[in-house]
Parts: sequence; structure tokens; C-alpha cells
Amino acid sequence: MPLRDHFRPPLDRKRSWDELHGAWPTVIVMALNKTLPARYVAAPQIHLGAYFEIDVASFEEESPVVLASGGGEGEDSIATAVWAPPRPTLEVSTELPDQDEYEVRVYDTERERRLVAAVELVSPGNKDRPESRRAFVAKCAALLRHHVSVAVVDVVTTRQFNLYGELLEFIGQADPALAHEPAPLYAAACRWRRLGESPRLQPRLQTWAYTLAIGQPLPTLPLWLADNLAVPLELEASYEETCRILRIP
Repeated sequence: MPLRDHFRPPLDRKRSWDELHGAWPTVIVMALNKTLPARYVAAPQIHLGAYFEIDVASFEEESPVVLASGGGEGEDSIATAVWAPPRPTLEVSTELPDQDEYEVRVYDTERERRLVAAVELVSPGNKDRPESRRAFVAKCAALLRHHVSVAVVDVVTTRQFNLYGELLEFIGQADPALAHEPAPLYAAACRWRRLGESPRLQPRLQTWAYTLAIGQPLPTLPLWLADNLAVPLELEASYEETCRILRIP
């Protein structure tokens, strides 16, 4: 079955795009966990907007900081003066960009649950503002830097940006296959690996990129778990299964 346009009429009048984005990662996980080698496990990861986690217990148990020892009333006296920092050089009203995360993570359970691969489903919020696009691209670049393979899948038709192209630009590279105006719908698998053991050999970026189109099937991407081990990420099968489960026509 072909790719639908989940963001425009007539489909968006009947079903919301976030239903697909919310369910698709779990369907991908179910398919991957049937084929992954025993030491690897896939798990869905979904965060909507900004996500913060604070260890309240650790914060409350911290002891007060002794700033300085006093000099007159005895050895146990503590100075009460607090250092006042200078005025800030910049103070503006702003908000940190929210980041939607619809993704699949694959871990190596024999290496202390080390993250080895990530599948990122692009949302409209990832493409709507320059700062949102930069945050998404920086996240993918950081994963690659830590030798985590990354697959980016973008079926958002309402934002005319190609985050795969922006990722390459972010790390100072370009894909000759991308036109002057890269297609807004695409799927790409990326990995950063060292070829050989010599430290003189520079790591190489390898990508597998495909242009998507409404009415056409989705490709199969290589999802790299190690330098010499990849499994197929069958986007078409998982996409159709998700649409079937959600009763998306």
C-alpha cells in the first residue's frame, strides 16, 4: 500500500497524524525484536515537548555549602556574606525550544545496555522553527559521534525542510544526490565508522538516503548494530501494519 498524506485533507479530517507517530515506533519495535540477535533489544521512546528529569531526593539530601570560615567568634563560626555576581551581559525573554521525540532505540544488553541504534520519526514540531531543526540535527550528530547509527524517517508534508540535508550541512558535508531544493519527504540511514585499526585512518560517514513520495511504498533501510552487523528496517511493512491497527484507510 502507498504512503498516505496524514497532514492534509481528506485524511487529516478523519485521523490525527500523531496517532500514526505514537503507534509506529511500537510496531517497529515489535518487528525488530523478532529479528534482532539475542544480545540486542529494541524499545520505543516518545517524549512530547520539553522533557526534564530531576533527582529530587539527591537535591534534598545535599548538605549546605560552607562558603568561608569566620575569623572572630570561634572556630565554628561561618561567614554569612554571600558573593554577589555581576549583572548579566544579556537578559531576554525567551523559551527553550520544545522537542518532540518519536523514536525507537536499540540497545546492546551485553555491553551494559549501550545504545547502538536509533530510529527518529520526524514530527511537524521538529521542522517548524530554525531552533527546532538545529536541536534535532544536533541530537542526531551527537548520536553519530558516539557511534550510534541513526535512521531518520520524515513523512511530514506540511513543512518544506529536509533534516537529513541539514544534518550533513551541520557536520560539514553534502550529499550530491540531493537537489538544489531537497525533497521534504525522505528516509535516510546514517552511521559514522572507522575503517581499519590505524589511528591515521579518519572515520567515514556512510548514508543510505531515499526520497519518499505520496502514493509510493516506503524503502527498507539498513539499521547498523555494529561495524559489521546490520538488520533490515522494513519501513513499508511496519507502516502498513500501523495503519491497519489504527484503521487508517
